[in-house]
Amino acid sequence: MIKQEPIEAGVVRLRPYRDSDADDVATACADPITQHFLPGLPSPYTRDDAVWWITEGAPAAWARGGAAYAVADPATDRLLGGVGLGGVEPERGKGEIGYWTAPWARGRGVATAAARALAARAFESGFARLELLAALENPRSQRVAFAAGFRLEGVRRGALPGSGGGARRDAVAFARLAEDPPSPTARLLPDLPGGALTDGVVTLRPVGPGDVDFYYGLLNTPDVTATIVPPIGPDHEEVRLRCVRAEARWLSGERADLLIVDAASGRAAGDIGLYYGEPATGQAMVGYCLLPEFRGRGLATRACVLLARWAFGHTGIGRLIAGTNPTNVGSQRVLGRAGFRNEGYQRGRLPGLHGGRVDDVLFGLLPQDLPPLSGS
Repeated sequence: MIKQEPIEAGVVRLRPYRDSDADDVATACADPITQHFLPGLPSPYTRDDAVWWITEGAPAAWARGGAAYAVADPATDRLLGGVGLGGVEPERGKGEIGYWTAPWARGRGVATAAARALAARAFESGFARLELLAALENPRSQRVAFAAGFRLEGVRRGALPGSGGGARRDAVAFARLAEDPPSPTARLLPDLPGGALTDGVVTLRPVGPGDVDFYYGLLNTPDVTATIVPPIGPDHEEVRLRCVRAEARWLSGERADLLIVDAASGRAAGDIGLYYGEPATGQAMVGYCLLPEFRGRGLATRACVLLARWAFGHTGIGRLIAGTNPTNVGSQRVLGRAGFRNEGYQRGRLPGLHGGRVDDVLFGLLPQDLPPLSGS
């Protein structure tokens, strides 16, 4: 059992809730972002709800063998958020950490410091394993988990209730054992330096929730659709999920999806993806597509070179592969100009329409194959 003692943790102080926190709790828990990712909260959230939490809800969490701390500013003692431990299974030495941050405290490392501090106290108190669930569409929470030393264990389907009574949500599952170090967990695919890659002609930036309409149009362009596996244009909801979950997939090391932006016009021209399917061997695959009006200008070649240089220089990737339809001479030229070498012909490599199979030409790239990075 965790003692109800304050925890001083540098940028935050963990302490029991107080009556004077009621207004801040009410404001923070009525915030749209808090409401969206904590769908169990009353909506609308009122001061009476905050008083109930302080006087009944939090004490009940302690009584069940868990914890419910207010996260406060160590200088002013103002509420910055909350962190707790629930789902306690004493016979297994297991609990589940959860946290939220007030709107006025976001972006300051509050949740990370609080989660790390509570984890340390829990392990000191005899817990052997702590779990943490973050909605697949909540990359901020996933970043907190990585920063607090939790390790990714997979995705749990429908593990979280939906907002407003909607469909249940998939959750990214993390865990930390008592013997795990508290330092941030290393990721297979780090963030881009400065948030983007550019050579002055093209810019690559991560795909995000605001890219749904562009992606829907791109992936439903007929000759682009023909390159999708399987070659069927996705509906709008499928594209929406792809965009809102893109950062989570990057964080997990599964794939990095980026927009190819024409630097001259600032318009999105296409996309390029890095699919890290073989971390054990250090091999990943590259795929790309462009809207018709941007083709023939060398943008795809530049994008391939930019992405390859980042992959070889900032990840454990030592080899890249790519494939094209045997009839797609244009794509084969793009790969050749980017330094990829033709390595073979794979019969029936990919699924086609109506149960058929499609052949694939395989290309490979090693770091020494890269051409010089071109300027503008």
